[in-house]
Amino acid sequence: MKTITVPAREQVSTESQAIFDQIQKKMGKVPNLYATIGYSAPALKGMLDYEATLTSSSIFTAKEREAINLVVSQVNACNYCLAAHTAIAQMKGFTKEETIQIRKGISKDTKLDATILLAQSIAENKGQADVTHIDNFFAAGYDEAALIELIGLVTLRTFTNYVYAATEIAIDFPAAPPID
Repeated sequence: MKTITVPAREQVSTESQAIFDQIQKKMGKVPNLYATIGYSAPALKGMLDYEATLTSSSIFTAKEREAINLVVSQVNACNYCLAAHTAIAQMKGFTKEETIQIRKGISKDTKLDATILLAQSIAENKGQADVTHIDNFFAAGYDEAALIELIGLVTLRTFTNYVYAATEIAIDFPAAPPID
């Protein structure tokens, strides 16, 4: 199999370089996964635009989005995204133990539990979520708009999970702790 490497800035198009500059300014670095997606400027731009649009919504908080990112990345066994989103989730207020529980599909918060269990079911079943999880999600107070946004967040994270799975680029975040 061909080894995919993280491209240096000068190895990508000028459009990707401009996006890298924006990422660098916002995050202080260009994470290896984003740099790798930058081999395709349209893919990087599309992913970042999709993420920005979904994160501008008020349906899910930043903390809830990180929980979704964690459980989906666990389903897809993406060590890169688990590392990145464990670090981000802790910055958003989750404890290390809570991040592990979320990856197992467990939360003490009833509404968050319904959310992560549905996200987990969507990811595990390629969209064919368990009806019980959908019903529990609606019973927790969510509506159709929330369901569609949740599916959007699952697909966004699945994209980055799949990029890592296909490339296995170096992880530039502290490793996520293993779970039982």
